[in-house]
Amino acid sequence: MAAVRTLRKLCQHSQHQVCKLHTSASRQEAVVISGKKLARQIREEARVDVEKWVLAGHKRPHLSVVLVGDNPASHSYVLNKTRAAADVGISSETILKHSDISEEELLDLIYKLNADHRVDGLLVQLPLPEHIDERTICNAVSPTKDVDGFHVVNVGRMCLDQSTMLPATPWGVWEIINRTGIPTLGKNVVVAGRSKNVGMPIAMLLHTDGRHERPGGDATVTISHRYTPKDQLRQHTKIADIIVAAAGIPNLITADMIKEGAAVIDVGINRVQDPVTGKNRLVGDVDFEGVRQKAGFITPVPGGVGPMTVAMLMKNTIKAAKNVLLFPPERIRMAAAS
Repeated sequence: MAAVRTLRKLCQHSQHQVCKLHTSASRQEAVVISGKKLARQIREEARVDVEKWVLAGHKRPHLSVVLVGDNPASHSYVLNKTRAAADVGISSETILKHSDISEEELLDLIYKLNADHRVDGLLVQLPLPEHIDERTICNAVSPTKDVDGFHVVNVGRMCLDQSTMLPATPWGVWEIINRTGIPTLGKNVVVAGRSKNVGMPIAMLLHTDGRHERPGGDATVTISHRYTPKDQLRQHTKIADIIVAAAGIPNLITADMIKEGAAVIDVGINRVQDPVTGKNRLVGDVDFEGVRQKAGFITPVPGGVGPMTVAMLMKNTIKAAKNVLLFPPERIRMAAAS
C-alpha cells in the first residue's frame, strides 16, 4: 500500500509539473520579428547582385524618384529610399516638383523618363495633390520601370500568378512571413484593409497557388474593411493563424481578438500624440504590448514592415535594370489607356 501511495504522489507531482510547464509556455511573449535585421539581409543580397551585374560589364542600375509637393512624410520616405539605393550600389536621383504642377506636365515628365535609357527604375511618390489622378499617373509609368508595382499590367500579372514587379510593401510582408518560417499552406489568414496598393496585393500573394510561376502561400484568406463590423472582424481574427493589419486604424487589433500563438504582421503607420510627452509618435494598427503577450510572432512599428518595403524596392530596381520583364509596347499602351 505504501508503494501505491508513493506512486500516486509521484503521478500528482508529475501532473503538477506538466501543468506548470504548460502555463509557463503559454505565457511566453511573442517573438518580435526585426524588419530591420531582415532588411539588412535583403540589402546585402541586393548589394552582391548589383556588383555582379556591374562586373559583368553592365551599367549600374539607376532609380529616378519624382516627388511632388512638400509633404514631410513623403520627403522622409524618399530620403530613406535614396539612402538605401546608395547603400546597395544603385545610383539615384530625386526630381522635385511644386505641388501646383499640372497633371499634363507631370505626365510629360514621366514619358521623358520612360524614354530615357539611363533610367532603369521609376517611381512617383504617393500621395499626389488632389488635382492629379493617381491611377492615371501610375499607369503612365512604363511597366518595365514600375518599381512600385502599381501599373495595371503589373497588378494584372500579379493577380494571374505571373512574374512581375510586386508592390514593395506586400512583397516585404511576404518575405517577413517566409524568411521567419511562418507556415501559410492551408492556414487561416485575415488581412485587415483592402487598399489596392497594400491590402489587396497581400491577400493575393497569400492565397494563390504555390505551384505557379509566381508562387503564392496557399492560405485561406479573409479580407476585412471599413464596413466590417468589429464583432464580425473578431470572429475571423480569433481563428486566424496569421493576421495582417493594414487598415490605418490605431489599436484595431487587440489581444482579445487573436488566438494563442498567432502571427501578427502590423503594416499600419499612424501618427498619434503621446499622452505623456505630448509629442507625436508612430504606432501601428496593433496594440503591440497587449498582443505580444498572446501572439507567437509580431512585428513592431516602427522597425517592422517599413524597412522591408525599402529593401524590396531595391530588389525591384535591380529587376528593372536586368530587363527581366519585357512587354510588347503596343500592349502596354492599350492596357494603360483602358
